[in-house]
Amino acid sequence: MATITAGDFRNGKTFEMDGKPYVVVEFQHVKPGKGAAFVRTKMKNLITGAVTETSFNPTAKFEEAFVERKEAEFSYSDGDLYYFMDPETYEMEPINGDSLGDNFRFVKENMVCTIYSYKGKVFNVEPPTFVELEVTETDPGFAGNTATNTLKPCTLETGAEIKIPLFINPGDKIRIDTRTGEYLERAKG
Repeated sequence: MATITAGDFRNGKTFEMDGKPYVVVEFQHVKPGKGAAFVRTKMKNLITGAVTETSFNPTAKFEEAFVERKEAEFSYSDGDLYYFMDPETYEMEPINGDSLGDNFRFVKENMVCTIYSYKGKVFNVEPPTFVELEVTETDPGFAGNTATNTLKPCTLETGAEIKIPLFINPGDKIRIDTRTGEYLERAKG
């Protein structure tokens, strides 16, 4: 395994501490007038998602954490298991629902997601950044009402609920940013 020091920290760098994988969210090399230099680090536990802030000596050594990323197509769910198909081997990989983030509510069958694993254990499934989904339930739109600052609730074909502009109707396809869960625009075509 490769060893890195806190002095090597950069945003997005993954490392292992106390047997757990972390990713550097933010870092700052600090050289005070008196005393030793240190690296102020904001880091995120890749398994739990918890963000902590701590300071390290720049010479502190860590094992580099190798996070595997692979694309797979969501096929179906059965109870608390979600099955993804590997596009190269066509094998189905069951993933426990606990590994799926809140933004998985925007995923429907046949969407390609990115699966993140560490030492063979899946810890995150990331949906595409932008998805197009059909509005299944909402109050009917009002012709000519294109006010964009007034929103109404709707239910999407995946069961997710978001707020949309008043002019969108049931049956319309809309584009959503899965990172924020926000409506972007009416889908074309």
